[in-house]
Amino acid sequence: MNVRSMERVVLGAAAVLCLIIGSLSQGQFGPQKHEPKGPWENKSLSPDERADLVIGKMTLDEKIQLLHGLGWEVLFAPLESGPGTRAIRPFEFIPGVPRLGIPDLQMTDAVVGVSGAGVKSRYATALPSAEAMAAGWDPALSYETGTLIGSEVRAHGLNLSHGSGINLTREPRDGRTFEYKGEDPLLAGTLAGQELKAMKAMNVVTGVKHYILNDQEAGRMFVNSVIDKRSMRESDLLAFEIALRESQAGAVMCSYNKINGVYACEDDYSLNEVLKKEFGFKGFVISDWGGTHSTVKAVLAGLDIEMPGYSFLGEPLKKAVESGEVPMIRLNDMVHRILRTEFDSGIVDNPPQAQVVDLFRGFEVAQKIEEKGAVLLKNGHGQLPLNAAGVKSIAVIGGHADVGVMSGGGSAQVSPAGGNAVPPPPGAFDDPLAMFNITVYHRSAPLRGIAEKAKGTVVKFDPGTDPVSAAALAKSSNVAIVFAVQHTFENMDLPSLSLPEKQDALIEAVAAANPHTIVVLETGGPVTMPWIDRVSAVIEAWYPGIRGSEALANILFGDVNPSGKLPLTFARTEADLPHPKHVDQPAVDPNHPITPLPGLPVVPGISTNQTPFDSVYDEGLKVGYKWYDAERREPLFPFGFGLSYTTYGYSELKTTSDNGLTVTFKLKNTGNRAGEETAQVYLTLPASAHEPPRRLVGWSKIALGPGEQKDVTVKVDPQMVSVFNPDRNLWEVVPGEYKVWAGGSSRDLPLSATIALSGK
Repeated sequence: MNVRSMERVVLGAAAVLCLIIGSLSQGQFGPQKHEPKGPWENKSLSPDERADLVIGKMTLDEKIQLLHGLGWEVLFAPLESGPGTRAIRPFEFIPGVPRLGIPDLQMTDAVVGVSGAGVKSRYATALPSAEAMAAGWDPALSYETGTLIGSEVRAHGLNLSHGSGINLTREPRDGRTFEYKGEDPLLAGTLAGQELKAMKAMNVVTGVKHYILNDQEAGRMFVNSVIDKRSMRESDLLAFEIALRESQAGAVMCSYNKINGVYACEDDYSLNEVLKKEFGFKGFVISDWGGTHSTVKAVLAGLDIEMPGYSFLGEPLKKAVESGEVPMIRLNDMVHRILRTEFDSGIVDNPPQAQVVDLFRGFEVAQKIEEKGAVLLKNGHGQLPLNAAGVKSIAVIGGHADVGVMSGGGSAQVSPAGGNAVPPPPGAFDDPLAMFNITVYHRSAPLRGIAEKAKGTVVKFDPGTDPVSAAALAKSSNVAIVFAVQHTFENMDLPSLSLPEKQDALIEAVAAANPHTIVVLETGGPVTMPWIDRVSAVIEAWYPGIRGSEALANILFGDVNPSGKLPLTFARTEADLPHPKHVDQPAVDPNHPITPLPGLPVVPGISTNQTPFDSVYDEGLKVGYKWYDAERREPLFPFGFGLSYTTYGYSELKTTSDNGLTVTFKLKNTGNRAGEETAQVYLTLPASAHEPPRRLVGWSKIALGPGEQKDVTVKVDPQMVSVFNPDRNLWEVVPGEYKVWAGGSSRDLPLSATIALSGK
């Protein structure tokens, strides 16, 4: 029997099994009408008290039922059959306990909007990438983003969102960089915290991922992230700590990778010692899909829910409890964490009601995120904004800009309204992992937005597939705008930071033909730019979302003054990265037996025979801009960088110490246009602290009219003045002189002052 025949047999058997499960379970696990069931309905009681009252009435089987999903088999079920039919994807469903009024958990990935809604002909707003939101450096915008996502989660009848990812950018070629919020723990943690806080306020169980050190996609299920404890606490763990402290989120998703030799979902140090004890996390830990590897070890280490199946936390867990390997007190703790989170989030008292999504509000927020998050990287000789009245002809080139804007792929993929603007080639979905790597374009055509702004101007499009043709159009036009794209997606890292498909050569050809060449980058992260000195302007648009056309046109023509700042560093070349050569998984041993994911049949393209390998984070504390500062390397564009159509001046820095630091200075708009400036504060610690040269400790985004000046105050949290002492397992202030910096980026800090701290 060949591979395809075997696959059909496996899929067919799984589908039959799922139909059987569905016929038995539809009545028990289908949507339930909530009715009062017991004293835990008393809303004056605390979530913990209410959870304990429910636990007192539960059977062992009911407790186990809350701790796992329905299995990988439902991947192959008909969409409208079996349990969990309200869930967009049935493998994102956990049945509740109807007789006690405990609702089903209906989950979704909602990093950039509710993902996968199109499989049931539903609509969800496709927001710009999480990087674009991070580039806004605007906690209020993050809160607004969370409010929108929370409202759409509920509009779909769902009640749990795995909606914010904050893995720091240690490896910029990571295929999921677009889902995260940059390279700095304070920036990422603060913005994620506000987004999660807003979602929770909408009565949604909020989740944050991927905990922790899941910083590359290549070999993600087998890579062992090797790092020292201090570096871990001051980088990736710090980002999660800040986010959870600000949001009181209800769920943390543990990741696929190993941490210093132990799978993340069975790592006692990160889950029990740090997350639950030191952070005081009261919610539940849920595994990434297929990220569970054991029963007793995982449960005792802090894992509370196995997804999507029940290979370890189903019948094996029941037996472990009955035998005493897993104490009943631990089982009750797992259930308590789930129930108290459901009460605390409001999904019991105020369950979601499916309704029509407010698409107009979605348009507004999506456009605002892109307008605030697009970063103007270069603007030679004031090329931008374009003067519609003064430009007679515009060449728009490449990037399928005539039909849409690119988006990132994988489980975060928001279904494109009206279908993919660039249909994939025939046979693209033959691969079982097609959901990860199919390139999706949302129907928001930059060509249309540009043409509408430049009425009376000749606007022509060239696909950019032939540099000669594109250059000819550029030469005959006053201005050329090249849209360059880079598709990134889950389960795969980029081979390099170069633009794919010979787009560098395209830009070189166009720039040679027309000195007024503007490059708009739609990318999943930083890219190298060998042509940077030959183009007049560059805008990093990230993945612009469903209103990308309107937002980009507003920026190009000056209706919006760009204010985005980079949340991560752009390297000149890969030789400047901490790891110039990507840490790849070893070659597959063809003689090694195929190992399926837990609970999943052997399916070509999904199962694997890979073995673990190490990714050693020997850069330690030097993440992102801290690496470039410490190694004295000049980036292409530094962390925090972003130009404006106006200019700003900083003066009169003062700093005082009282439970942290208070930093004040004056900020003036020295240009003739209104704008917003993200004023950033950095700190240099005493040499005895053995820290990188500078760390971000605070910022403030300030709106200023032409010539306007404001006093700016930035409060620095005591933790941001501290270092983690792994020997004492605590944060402490090193006595000595600290240097405070303020300015417009990590490499543009015109103000500085010193202050002595005692260490107390």
